[in-house]
Amino acid sequence: MFSLLELAPPNHHQSSSKLLKPWWEVFMDYLVVLMLMASVLACTEQLSRDRVVCIPSDSLVTANASGLSQAALTPSSKPPTHVSYNIPDLSTARGRRKHLVYQQYAYVSQVCYHEALPLYSRFFPYMALLQSLVLVASSSFWLHFPHTSSRIEHFLAILVKCCGSPWTSQALSIAVQLDNALEKEVVEEKQPPKPSTSSSPSPLGICKRQSSVDVCADHPLWKRSDNASSGAPPSPCPSTTSCDSTMSSTSCAPEMRCPSNPCHVVDSPRQVISLDRSDGEEARALFERLRKFRSHCESSDIIYKVYLAQTIFKLLMVTLIVSYTIPLFSSFSFTHMCHPEEKALLGYSTFECVHVLSSLIRKLLVGYFIPLVLYGLLNLYTLIWILYSSLRQYSFQDLCSLRDVPDLRNDLAFLLHMLDQYDPLLAQRLSVFLSPVSESRLLEESLERCWGEDKLRSITTVDADGCSRLQLVALPRLPPALFNLSHLQVLKLELIRDSRFTPQVANMTSLRELHLYHCTATVDPSALAVLQERLEVLHLTFTQPSEVPNWVLSLRSLHELHLSGRLSTEGGVGRNWSLGSLRRLRHLRVLVIRGMLQRIPGELCEVACSLVRLRIYNEETRLLVLTGLKRMVDLTELVLQDCQLERLPSALQALTLLRTLDLQHNNFRTVEELLSLTHLRLSSLRLAFNRIVALPAGVGMLRELELLDLSNNQLQRLPQSLFTLRRLRRLLLAGNLLEELPAEVKSLQLLTELDLSSNRIDSLPYGLFSSCLNLHILKVAHNSLSILPREVGASRQLCRLDLRSNSLEGLPAELGCCSGLHGGGLLVEDWLFSSLPLHVRNLLSRSCSIPGSHSEDKSRPNSDSFPYFCPTQWRFSSALESQI
Repeated sequence: MFSLLELAPPNHHQSSSKLLKPWWEVFMDYLVVLMLMASVLACTEQLSRDRVVCIPSDSLVTANASGLSQAALTPSSKPPTHVSYNIPDLSTARGRRKHLVYQQYAYVSQVCYHEALPLYSRFFPYMALLQSLVLVASSSFWLHFPHTSSRIEHFLAILVKCCGSPWTSQALSIAVQLDNALEKEVVEEKQPPKPSTSSSPSPLGICKRQSSVDVCADHPLWKRSDNASSGAPPSPCPSTTSCDSTMSSTSCAPEMRCPSNPCHVVDSPRQVISLDRSDGEEARALFERLRKFRSHCESSDIIYKVYLAQTIFKLLMVTLIVSYTIPLFSSFSFTHMCHPEEKALLGYSTFECVHVLSSLIRKLLVGYFIPLVLYGLLNLYTLIWILYSSLRQYSFQDLCSLRDVPDLRNDLAFLLHMLDQYDPLLAQRLSVFLSPVSESRLLEESLERCWGEDKLRSITTVDADGCSRLQLVALPRLPPALFNLSHLQVLKLELIRDSRFTPQVANMTSLRELHLYHCTATVDPSALAVLQERLEVLHLTFTQPSEVPNWVLSLRSLHELHLSGRLSTEGGVGRNWSLGSLRRLRHLRVLVIRGMLQRIPGELCEVACSLVRLRIYNEETRLLVLTGLKRMVDLTELVLQDCQLERLPSALQALTLLRTLDLQHNNFRTVEELLSLTHLRLSSLRLAFNRIVALPAGVGMLRELELLDLSNNQLQRLPQSLFTLRRLRRLLLAGNLLEELPAEVKSLQLLTELDLSSNRIDSLPYGLFSSCLNLHILKVAHNSLSILPREVGASRQLCRLDLRSNSLEGLPAELGCCSGLHGGGLLVEDWLFSSLPLHVRNLLSRSCSIPGSHSEDKSRPNSDSFPYFCPTQWRFSSALESQI
């Protein structure tokens, strides 16, 4: 046996769509059912008894009798055939006898039904049935129209989840508690102080209000679709029992009945929250789903227009029906005069007919017409309600305990107006997932659960400088436990949409450096005072200059500021950067800018007296105006990379304290202007990645130079004056066209690093290793060396020697004397390394922990053009290198 529920399961959409039907729609549905019943009954009677009863008229009896006598006297006529019937005694019968048989009466009835009976009497039942069907279809048209039904179904599905989510009841209870606290404060401010026994609010009042908010009525919407297959109906609200019990126990607790201060009331709701992980993720998904649905529905008002057109159509339909029904109402009469044309067949020309259903149909017409008029009046009321109500705007100000819910518009506002006609509680439950404060509280609860203090401490790392660092990526907001890390020194935040620094940042006593990568960070006033005193280094990476927060300008203790984004000086730096003025950054020492500047920003002149290091990475945008550098007389380091410079800026002459000059990745072909910089005490000059063809002899005038980087240029020879720089420690010449290294290089006795990679050098000058005893790094890879001098053994300090990709046929055994190369400092092909004696190979491949060997620790000098790697990371076993 099958149950009725299994044979004909109810339509979930039809039951849930009732929530969007106001009282007049429900009333009109009942009226349409009454009209449909009346029309069906009339059709049934019309189909079962569609005849009329007709008899000859008394006014034509004489003419009919004479006609019959004449017909009897004609020769062609035959005497009537008499058939024996049970005829009653005519002497006792009364009335006038008609000489018509049954077939003639039936014939007359059929003919007179179509000729004498009015059309409205015959077709009213069918017309009423058709009209009722049209009204039934038009009543729910907006629920089934393709462009509206999808939005309505999506809205109802979201409403199901919102009403069934455990977060709904908890958020409403928190909002009610806050409202009670605010109302208590207002009452205490307005009323004079009273004894504590009378001034405290009744706990019953609080519990009563919370229960009214959290009532779960038996709506058809709250039946879960996933439980539809089960036999027993699901609970109207999945968390009804748990939520009600939790609220009753928490909201009516003694410590929650009468809060002593507002701060305790604000913090107490966080203790009520007790969602598990699945419920929290489901609630967060509902926030995102409703946000997308809101952006989709608020872009158009098609549901509003379809409902308005439906109402107008129904009203016009009722007006049309009434307009032609009232004039035809008098046509429903009991008797009708019929004049059939078959006089010879019947013997009578006029018949008086009686319509047996006229009285019933007249009553059914009245029963049909009254609901129709009421139906039209309800449609008129609906039309007035639509036109005189702002249904495309919806506000939760007076309907919801959550005061921060934004106003809605267009289709979503119209759906909520329709929902309010059914039950305003449903809209209030939906508002929980429209409230930014509710979402913020949910995120706090989720972050507290997933990103606790223990987990944050576990992912905190310590860098080479001994600073504790923490990096958080792609979180919805900052975890509250973050502000409890008092030992944290460097904080990196990346792709965090809502980064808010609360007053609890005062607990981070060690915080000195902050990185914000595409984060919209906001700071509370009390937290800003803490950051102004402690923050020293700030890194900002953004897409548009408007994303730079204004509170950056007030960090008076800031020493380093790194800006990376689409910075431009077109139309004024102040407007494009959104920084305004740097006047208050009096302690700023280092400024790093990565953008597309066309001139040195004028705002930098406000901190020119304190700025020591200026680094500009211009992303291959030509820097045209450099006159602003003249005012930065205290600069000791200047970096201008990717600025498309072709000559050395003349403004450099004013920087008398300049020590480091970095002009890499530009378009220099000549650097003759170096003669104008001889009065500067430059210790580092970087001109790598340019197109310099020749180095002027004036480079020898830079007596204080310790680092010279000319890598990746087009140099073919080196001037003799270069080797007069006695203080030179690092000479980087990789990626040029040099064919030989002058023998004067041995005069650079303080040289610690020499990079000759990717040139055309075929031999090293004699005396290089015996003179440059401080040489730590020598890189001659990708050259044409055919032999390595045996004096290489004299370089006791040599710790890295790169000989790859040369024309060497063997290696000298004196390499074993280079104690710094022990443990993997020699970089060469495997087959060439195998040509060394066994004991030398054992020394060079020995680990760095051998006593007396030069350990590869942090004290070892590093090369900028060739970074340091652990020896165990080098592998030279490819077949191509073996062939070389």
